[in-house]
Amino acid sequence: MSKYVVTGGAGFIGSAIVRGLLREGARQVVVLDNFLTGHQQNLDEVRSAIDLQRADIRNYAEIAPILSGADVVFHEAAIPSVPRSIDDPVPSHEINIDGTFNVLRAAASGGVRRVVYAASSSAYGDTEVLPKVETMTPRPKSPYALQKLVGEYYSQIFASTFGIETVSLRYFNVFGPRQDPSSQYSGVLSLFIKAVVERRAPTIFGDGEQSRDFTYVEDVVDLNLKAARAPGVSGRLYNGGNGGRITLNEAWRLVQQIEGLTIPANYGPPRPGDVHDSQADVTSAVADLGHAPRFSFEEGLRLTLAWYKAQQTR
Repeated sequence: MSKYVVTGGAGFIGSAIVRGLLREGARQVVVLDNFLTGHQQNLDEVRSAIDLQRADIRNYAEIAPILSGADVVFHEAAIPSVPRSIDDPVPSHEINIDGTFNVLRAAASGGVRRVVYAASSSAYGDTEVLPKVETMTPRPKSPYALQKLVGEYYSQIFASTFGIETVSLRYFNVFGPRQDPSSQYSGVLSLFIKAVVERRAPTIFGDGEQSRDFTYVEDVVDLNLKAARAPGVSGRLYNGGNGGRITLNEAWRLVQQIEGLTIPANYGPPRPGDVHDSQADVTSAVADLGHAPRFSFEEGLRLTLAWYKAQQTR
C-alpha cells in the first residue's frame, strides 16, 4: 500500500492535494502540520480518511518517523508570504529553508521515493521577458523568494547526491476555496472576494496594473499528482501556472461584475518585494508532466466566490 505524506496538509493548497489523493483512491494519506498557518477545518470532511499528525518541520526528530516509508512526500509546508518574510524574516527563514532541508533529509534517510516541492514563481523576480521560462536566471526580490529558491537548489542537490527523486513546481498565484483571507498577508484574490462579500472596497497596492498568472487550485492539485508519478523527471523544475496574465484592476472588475456591484477600490503605495508582472511558460510542464489546466480565470473565480458565499450562510 502506497503511503503519501503532505507537509502543510492543513493549509490551503496542501488540503486540496489531500482531497485530490483521496479522490484518486489513495489508502494511506498522512497530513503533517504545525497549524501555524493551516487550519484543521480545511480537513473536516476527510478527517476520518487521513492520519493527521501535529508536527513542525523545523524539528527533524519529530518529522523523520512520519515521513519514513512514504512513496511520495508533497512538501507544501511554508510561510508563503513576501510581505511577511520582510516584516518578520526569521520564522520564514527557519521554516522555508531549514524546514525544507529537514524534510529532504528525512525523506532521503527514510526511503521515500520522491519529494514534490512547492517552489515559487517569485524566484524569477522582475524580468522584461514574459512569459517566464524555467531557464531564466533567478532574480529574487524578497527573503521569501530567496528562501523558496534555496529549496529548489536543495531539491536538485538531494536528487543528484542522496539518491532520492525530487520535482519542484513553481506556483504562480494559486487561488481557490479555503484560501484564508483573514490576514494582511493573504492572497490578493481571497482579499478581493472577502471585500465583495462584505460589500466594501479592497485596497490595491500600487496602480493595479501589475499582472499575475492566477491559477485555480484544482489545476495545481492535478499538476502535483502528475509530478508525483511522471517518469524521468527527477531533479527538474517546472512552472506550475496557467499560462495567462490578469491585472489586479481586471481581477477586481470581474469580481464586481460577477456580483453585480460597483465598488471602487482604494489604492495604496506599492509593497516592497512585489514583482510587477508574472506569467508562466508551461511548455515543459505540458510536455514532461502532461500538465493540462482545466479552469479559466473566470471559472475558477466563480467557483471560489460561490464557496466563500456558502461559508457565509453556515
